[in-house]
Amino acid sequence: MVIKVFLASSSGSTAIKKKQQDVLGFLEALKVDYAPLDIACNEDNRMWMRENVPVEKKPTNGIPLPPQIFNEESYCGDYETFFDAKEDNAVYAFLGLPPPPGSKEAKEAYLLENGPVENGTIVNGTDDAEDEENLEAEEENIDDDTLKREVPMEECNGDEHTEEVEAEVGGETGEEAAEEKVAEEKEAVEDTEESLENTKAPVKEEEAQEEAEDEEAKEEEELRQLEEEEAPEVRGGRRRSDRGSRAGRRG
Repeated sequence: MVIKVFLASSSGSTAIKKKQQDVLGFLEALKVDYAPLDIACNEDNRMWMRENVPVEKKPTNGIPLPPQIFNEESYCGDYETFFDAKEDNAVYAFLGLPPPPGSKEAKEAYLLENGPVENGTIVNGTDDAEDEENLEAEEENIDDDTLKREVPMEECNGDEHTEEVEAEVGGETGEEAAEEKVAEEKEAVEDTEESLENTKAPVKEEEAQEEAEDEEAKEEEELRQLEEEEAPEVRGGRRRSDRGSRAGRRG
């Protein structure tokens, strides 16, 4: 669908020029595709506009003034009706176009069609709201009782209560989780003990080396003492031997 905007490019009226600029500027801001059709330079455009503006929308003299807005062959309105639609956030409805998702006009149209919304639920004054909530719960397969048990306990009481709930709901799943936790704790203890053993090993090796060095030092000390004790006796024996040889020579 193409929005047609009939305007007069060479109009001497400042008011008409301002209205035309206002319409075109707003359509560009909304990123609405439109086709400007000049009635001042094109007689066919002027005749088509005059023939297709509804009689009840024409002024008393029967000659409609630009800007006039059409959606293809469907008449939308003149500047005054366009301005009113802009003030009411209903320009897309005025142009006969669907409002883009997320726009203010789309939200207002949804509220008009479905009623007010509270917490994501449509409220229309009947029991339909409750029925819709139940239907959504069934479609998503949500167990309200399970949800009430799991979420508060998980948020408020930590992992311990989460495991209890899993044991309640899952049966074997809770037992497996408990066994895994015990296995992890045991593995952590074994790793700690192995780490301590690895730390003690170098200390034991150093102690053994120091003991060996002490033993070696003691042995050296004892050997030195023995050598010192034997030294005088050796020297005394040598002296006596020298004296005997001398006496033999003399004799």
